[in-house]
Formats: sequence, C-alpha cells, structure tokens
Amino acid sequence: MYDFKPEIGIVLGTGLSGLIKDVEVEYTIPYKEIPGFVQSTVESHSGQLIFGMLGGKKVVCMQGRFHYYEGYSMKEITYPIRFMKELGIQKLFISNAAGGLNPDFKVSDLMILNDHISLFLPDNPLRGKHTSGDRFPDMIEPYNHDLIQLAKRVAEDNKISTLKEGVYVAVPGPQLETKAEYRLLRNLGADAVGMSTVPEVILAVQLGIPVFAVSVITDLCIPETLVKAELSHILAAAAKAEPQLSLLFTKMISCL
Repeated sequence: MYDFKPEIGIVLGTGLSGLIKDVEVEYTIPYKEIPGFVQSTVESHSGQLIFGMLGGKKVVCMQGRFHYYEGYSMKEITYPIRFMKELGIQKLFISNAAGGLNPDFKVSDLMILNDHISLFLPDNPLRGKHTSGDRFPDMIEPYNHDLIQLAKRVAEDNKISTLKEGVYVAVPGPQLETKAEYRLLRNLGADAVGMSTVPEVILAVQLGIPVFAVSVITDLCIPETLVKAELSHILAAAAKAEPQLSLLFTKMISCL
C-alpha cells in the first residue's frame, strides 16, 4: 500500500479542505504516525496526509498545516515539504486564507501569488546547518511562471471570474494587524497578508520544487473601512471560495 509515489504535493489552508472530496483516496496517514511531523493545533486543520488521485495524477495532500504562531520552529513547520520531496513530488500547490490589502479585492476572491514579502518573519527555515539543496537559493521567481500562466488559462476556460494576482506578505501572528500596520503593508506593495505559506515556499525553492500558490481572500484589511474580523466569517468566506479553488487546482493538475 505504501509504494504510492505522488507526483504533486498539495498544502490545504484554513477552511480549504474541501478539495479532498474530489480526491480518489488511496489511504490516509495521521500526522501523529509520521516521524518528524508535529501536531496541528488549529481547529480547522485536520492533521493528516491524504494520498490519492486528482485530475488523473497521483497526489499527496496536507489536510492541515503548521504555523509559527503555534510555537513550532521554522524547520518543524516546513518539514512536511522536505518529506514530500523525499516521496518524489515534482510540483507543489499551496492554498491559504488571507486578508485582502488591495482595495480592488472582494471577500472570497482567489489571488495567485506572483511574489511575496518575508521580511517580517522572525526566523528562516534555511537557517542553521546546511544539509541539501542550494545554500543560497535565489528567490527571484519563488512562484513558477509556467504554472501561473497555466492557472490563468484554466481560469479563463472554466470561467473562474474571481481570480486575481498579487503579492503576499507573511507575518508571524497570531494577532491580526492594526490599521497602521495594514497601511504599512499595503504601502510596501502587498496585496494580501497571512500567517503561512512563505516558509514552505522558501524551502521548496531551495529543494528545486516548482511552486504554485493561491490565497483565498477571507476578509478585507482596508484601514479606512476596517471592521472586526470574526473566525466564523473567515471560514464562511473560505467555504464560499473553495469550489472554485478546487476546480482551479484539479484542472491545472490534469494539464500537467
């Protein structure tokens, strides 16, 4: 049973596990049974690896990720990426829930990540003893250009009208930002803000894995019109966007 060799790795973010219903599941392994994996403490993250077929390809899905704010080190957060690389994945698809900084965005929009800002993270998954991959990876193109172009074609062909594109900024959390901080992040060129994804992408780039990532805009972080964020509203926005995200990922994977 465990000779399944996935071609695609998928990381599912907060409230975005619905993709699993489209996977022809071969088997499931709880994180607690995998040496080196820590446990997800976020309520909406199931904490298991799903192996199966999606879009005619063999995939392994992280149903739940780890975050720095949970108290884990950057190496612990990103270990699953190294693990999936050892399993043989050739491409990595990532989703996350994020706050929209771009005034043109709406709740439940999808944003392709075309770049990111990592300067606010207090640590780096590559810090320390070098073991494999490029010691000084070039981050000129952290998100694969060909996969981004494929996503745009798939969105057009399947009438996914909510697809946007922009820059993601990662912050450590768990608190949400102040109005002044949102204003600062927007002035720095960020279109969306969140508490994940960038550490995994840094390691994936170092390991030579092409990455495609999408943020679901679950709340609007516009200082001039800011309202208090509620987790229930964030999860509802993610649930509303999830069918189009699943369609995008599935159609893209079928084209690879």
